[in-house]
Amino acid sequence: MKIVIPGGTGQIGVLLARAFHFDGNDVVVLSRTPAPAPWRIVRWDGRTYAREWADEIDGARVVINLAGKSVNCRYNAANRREIRASRVDSVRAVAEAIVRASHPPKVWLQASTATIYAHRLDAGNDESSGTLGGGELPSPPKWQFSTEVACAWESALVEAVTPYTRKVALRSAMTMSPDRGGVFDTLLTLVRRGLGGTAGSGRQYVSWIHEADFVRAVAWIIAHERVAGPINLAAPNPVPNAEFMRAIREAWGQRRGLPAPEWLLEVGALFLGTETELVLKSRRVVPRLLLDAGFRFAYPDWPEAAQELCDRVRNRG
Repeated sequence: MKIVIPGGTGQIGVLLARAFHFDGNDVVVLSRTPAPAPWRIVRWDGRTYAREWADEIDGARVVINLAGKSVNCRYNAANRREIRASRVDSVRAVAEAIVRASHPPKVWLQASTATIYAHRLDAGNDESSGTLGGGELPSPPKWQFSTEVACAWESALVEAVTPYTRKVALRSAMTMSPDRGGVFDTLLTLVRRGLGGTAGSGRQYVSWIHEADFVRAVAWIIAHERVAGPINLAAPNPVPNAEFMRAIREAWGQRRGLPAPEWLLEVGALFLGTETELVLKSRRVVPRLLLDAGFRFAYPDWPEAAQELCDRVRNRG
């Protein structure tokens, strides 16, 4: 099976490329900065149609578009424009390649984000009854930007007319793997330095998914031809930030973690060039479609997932 992954050089792309390549599939990654890899990497600009990369999509079975500028930055005017354009433009470019293909792919999996849902503590957001974000209280007005981008991202997918290609929007939570530079690596570094305490009030929910379940869920979606539209990729049991960080500390054997009040997080975010929304927004996401369809999570609960990830980091040395 040929699988094309535009924007597949980041953490998520490498996870998928590695797994599908190991299973014997023909994996092609489209990247603006090609580098040596066990799979083929083809150059593209992420914005405009070109035969050089579009020919890879013609005849492929699956396209998984992950392209988009990282949101781990300050949301100044220039970064806002790039975050939005990098997502919407790449969707439109992939859509054009699919439309022009003599043999279009059977399925197009398009990255989206769990951030599309409202900041809430009272209940989980699933695909049918979840509340989309935008101006809800008590969230800061500046958080609305992320929701607007997510909606524009998915709207570009909906607008693409691909009658022979099934479309799925992957509303993904944070994918946890022990790979260096990933989210879990960053959190574990804080824990190891004694800084991995509660962030803000600690009541905000953290939605997450273990890398093994993420890869299995993507493969499951590819195999199930009736699955289409938005689907939540998250473990079924999100937890408040205080519990989330405690589980990492316990798995690593760190007794204490210095808490970080909101004012300190704002100072740190300014120094690190990022935004506090990434840790303060409550993302309480439930994968209802996967659960109702019988998908079984290998790691449904965070303490067990955190322990497995910490053990692998230790074994890596």
